[in-house]
Amino acid sequence: MQQRPVKILLVESNREYLDDLRDQLSGVRGGELDIEWAGELSEALARLTQGGIDAILLDLDLPDSTGMVTFERAYAFAPDVPIIVLTGAADEQVANATVQGGAQDYMVKDEVGAQALARAVRHAIERHRLLSALRSLSLIDDLTGLYNRRGFSDVGEQYLKLAKRTARGVTMVYLDLDRLKTINDSLGHYVGDRALLHVAAILKATFRSSDIIARLGGDEFGVLALEASRESSELLIQRLRESVMEFNQTSAEPYQLSVSIGMARHEDDLRIRLDELVTEADSAMYREKHAKHSAVLRGS
Repeated sequence: MQQRPVKILLVESNREYLDDLRDQLSGVRGGELDIEWAGELSEALARLTQGGIDAILLDLDLPDSTGMVTFERAYAFAPDVPIIVLTGAADEQVANATVQGGAQDYMVKDEVGAQALARAVRHAIERHRLLSALRSLSLIDDLTGLYNRRGFSDVGEQYLKLAKRTARGVTMVYLDLDRLKTINDSLGHYVGDRALLHVAAILKATFRSSDIIARLGGDEFGVLALEASRESSELLIQRLRESVMEFNQTSAEPYQLSVSIGMARHEDDLRIRLDELVTEADSAMYREKHAKHSAVLRGS
């Protein structure tokens, strides 16, 4: 069976370097390397949303982003894609910082040959797959495939640091599946598990792949989203509610999904901690749940 080409995204402001790189790599043995190009970080992030990229070659100095922030934004946006920093100047301090921050390698353009670069890309992909598999053993929820509470905490802390460093707003969404115990007791735990899976699927369809989505507890879910305005965050919550309504209208499940949602939004508070965001969103969710319960009591 013929192996598919390794798809590389070159993020580099100089378009001519793409042609040079293709020429250099064309004669390398060991599997075809297919290179796409993005001249700005924003273009690269847009391309990454489409999927299919196996590795990123990233220059840190781009027209719309420079320095460590370039790497941090790319890494936060696509943590599942290995990144090799490929830059024009050697800087030991930056090299250490990027590798410690999650980059697979740091290479200087004029000091690396085609064979070495191709080998570095393949090794980076394999190392990243291995590390992802090892991390998933402790950071991923077995049922839903989302982050668990530990994974949310570990990755969320890195996202929050990036938000503070780049002065970007952050939104925390806390969601609780109402009446899960009733579903489990009356219909069976396997039906309750299906309800949790439906909620996980709705969250993944509503939020971006770059947002952190987690199952925080038995019936509780959390989402941490960056680079979203208050207006777009509120629209996401509205879309989430509409998706639940659409599920209830079309599903053959013997129950109706009901969720309580809380949101916390911070634009420029550099002192905010992740646990404070979670507590604030959790409190907002509880107020909604309490209001529902009070409405039921008034109607009875």
